[in-house]
Amino acid sequence: AYSTEEVYKADIILKVAPPTMDEIELMRPGQTLISALQMGTMTPEFINALARKKVNAIGFELIKDPSGARPVVRAMSEIAGSTVMLVAAEYLARSNEGKGIILGGITGVPPSQVVILGAGTVAEYAARAALGLGAEVKVFDNHLYKLRRLKHNLGAQLYTSTLDTFALSQQIRRADVVIGALAVEEGRIPFMVPEQMVASMAAGSIIIDISIDQGGCFETSELTTHSKPVFRKYDVVHYCVPNIASRVPRTATNALSNIFTPILQDISQQGGINEALFTNEHFRSGVYIYKGSLTNAAIAKKFNMRYKELGLLIAVRN
Repeated sequence: AYSTEEVYKADIILKVAPPTMDEIELMRPGQTLISALQMGTMTPEFINALARKKVNAIGFELIKDPSGARPVVRAMSEIAGSTVMLVAAEYLARSNEGKGIILGGITGVPPSQVVILGAGTVAEYAARAALGLGAEVKVFDNHLYKLRRLKHNLGAQLYTSTLDTFALSQQIRRADVVIGALAVEEGRIPFMVPEQMVASMAAGSIIIDISIDQGGCFETSELTTHSKPVFRKYDVVHYCVPNIASRVPRTATNALSNIFTPILQDISQQGGINEALFTNEHFRSGVYIYKGSLTNAAIAKKFNMRYKELGLLIAVRN
C-alpha cells in the first residue's frame, strides 16, 4: 500500500471526504483535488490553505451531468438513505442507549414510529428501508410535488404532510426515530426543529441529522465523528456524523468509480485537466478553486471573500 505522502504526489487526487489541513500541506501547485465540499463544515482557513497551494479544487456535489442533475449527490443520497436506517436500528435496539426495541414491527407488537424531514432522494431510500422493516413512516416536506412523487413511488401506506408545526410536534413526540434530511434552499436549511420539540421526545429515541454538514435540521444538533458518533441531550440519542456514506466505504467507492471513471478518461483524452474543464461545462460546474483562485460565488459570499470568474481564467489555458 502507498503511504499518505506517496498518494499526495499524484496529479489528480480523488477522495470522499475533504482533505484535512495536514493533507493539504502535502499538496503541490498544479494538482487537482476532487472531493466532497461539505459547505456546512467548511472554514475560511480551509479555502485559504488550498488557495496558497495553487491547486485546482473540485467539489463533487457541484458536478452536473448533461441533464442538469447532480450524479454524485444522487448516488451518495441513495447510499445515505439506505444506510441511515441501519444506524437507527442499531442504536434503537440498544437497551443502554436506545429503547431496546426493533426498528419495524412483528405480529402482536405495535410497529416503531419513524419521522423523516425532507422528501428528496435520501428520504425516499430511508422511507423505503423503514417500510420494508415494518415501521410506520411519516414524511414532512413543504414541496407538495416531492411528497406526491414519494407517495407514488412508495405506496399508500406512507403518511405525508407539509411542515406544519402542530402536526410535526405531535408526531415527533411519539416518534422512536427522527431523520433530518432537508436540503439547503437559498443558502440555508428551510426548517429547524426547535429544542422544545426534541425535549418532548421519549427517552432513548433516536435523532439522525443527515443535513448536519449543511447546518443541521435540529436546534440540538452538534457535529459528531465516526470515532464518537453520538451524544445524548434530553435523553435523546443524537447521531450527527457528516458524510454518512463513508460508513460503507466500498459501496461509496464503487458508486464514485462509476461516475468518475468516464470523467478521468475524458481528462486523459483531452490532454489534461485544463482542456477538460474548457470543453466539459458539466464537469466545470464543480470547480471552486482554479490555480489558487476562488471561483465559486456562494463560497465567496459565505466567507466575504473575493472570487474570479472561472470562464475568464480557463480562457487562458497555458
